Amino acid sequence: MRKRGFVVSATAAVVTAVSLVGVQLSMPGWAGFRSDPKEVVDEVWQIVNREFVDPSFNALDWEAVRLDLLSREYATREDAYAAIREALKGLNDPYTRFLDPDQFASMQIDTSGELTGVGITLGMDQETNELVVVSPIEGSPADRAGIKSKDVIVRIDDQSTEGMDTNAAVSLIRGEPGSRVRLTIRREGEGLKVFDLVREKIELATVRYEIHEENGLPIGYIRLTQFSGNAAEKMRQAIRDMEKQGVVAYVLDLRANPGGLLYSSAEIARMWIERGGIVSTVNRQGEQDRFNANNTALTDKPLAVLVDGGSASASEILSGALQDNRRAVIIGTPTFGKGLVQSVHPLSDGSGLAVTIARYRTPNGTDIDHKGITPDILVELSEEDLNRLSQNRELVATLADPQYAAAIEALRPQILARQQQAKETVRSSSL
Repeated sequence: MRKRGFVVSATAAVVTAVSLVGVQLSMPGWAGFRSDPKEVVDEVWQIVNREFVDPSFNALDWEAVRLDLLSREYATREDAYAAIREALKGLNDPYTRFLDPDQFASMQIDTSGELTGVGITLGMDQETNELVVVSPIEGSPADRAGIKSKDVIVRIDDQSTEGMDTNAAVSLIRGEPGSRVRLTIRREGEGLKVFDLVREKIELATVRYEIHEENGLPIGYIRLTQFSGNAAEKMRQAIRDMEKQGVVAYVLDLRANPGGLLYSSAEIARMWIERGGIVSTVNRQGEQDRFNANNTALTDKPLAVLVDGGSASASEILSGALQDNRRAVIIGTPTFGKGLVQSVHPLSDGSGLAVTIARYRTPNGTDIDHKGITPDILVELSEEDLNRLSQNRELVATLADPQYAAAIEALRPQILARQQQAKETVRSSSL
């Protein structure tokens, strides 16, 4: 599969910088610009006709859509863009969407750099068509204010989001650093809440790691925030460094990780899994591709993975592969449940199109769309836990964090078993 074209992010937009996490595509040269807006309309139709995952186009007469689109006259590019967006709505797929040139340029920003916004990963609830928060970006204005995964955004400033798509929401939420935006959200069991946020530049650290001493045992802790273009290399460096320092086990934290690039999740899975399947993708013709481990694992030490409702897409690919191969114990709460893959296409006038091209399955053949990954050990955070951890980030990934504490507890018998096995091997060698 083309590495830089395929995306499995649960996000519709990371406000205000990327709309599909980690995508890095070259823009077409302006020499290729076509002056007739109808050309872009037909480009979009052709791509969807060729690649959309459902050959019935979700019971939409796609040929009739083309005839309608090409029978119209478009005075401006904006008229054509509006027609394209209206046509794509008929596919009933929030992840197949059109991006105007500004939105497409924003999407291509390298996710390892600085982003400007409030730090929210947005998605669309496929049942209610409401804008939902997949996850706030760690340390961002939204995160500090207390916005949470699964919050429903009902108003942006004074404008209702009813019927609004994610692109429109991004346009309203983003703005200059230092400017303000008011988000009204609905949270299950709590009603409406209003957040006044100040936009700022946000630096995304894809991977951070450190060694924790837990009951005299060195545990490698790795926080992975997104599956961006450089995430695999950063993960490789983290594992190699901590292996040199003699850690006895690992905790991989995927909480609030909204996903990213498919190939990135496969590369990272291979660092933990020596042999076995990782993920398969199924397009309209049947199975499209399989990703397998290739005997390049960097460690076989015990591993626990932390997940929650904000762990989506590529996070679910990785955790599903580790779970199905019995390589790790998964701890936390059920994941987001997004099992679709998108391909991103630059168009001739500088705009872009993301189109859903495949569904993915875990190694055991499980379709997690709308269901998510069920943890091996279910550990819910109480409202008191959430408030305490959000108010004092220093407590996250310590024994004061119930999900992390459960991971340490689950790893302990595995660590002791390995240590005992090592002692017996030494004893046998000395006889």
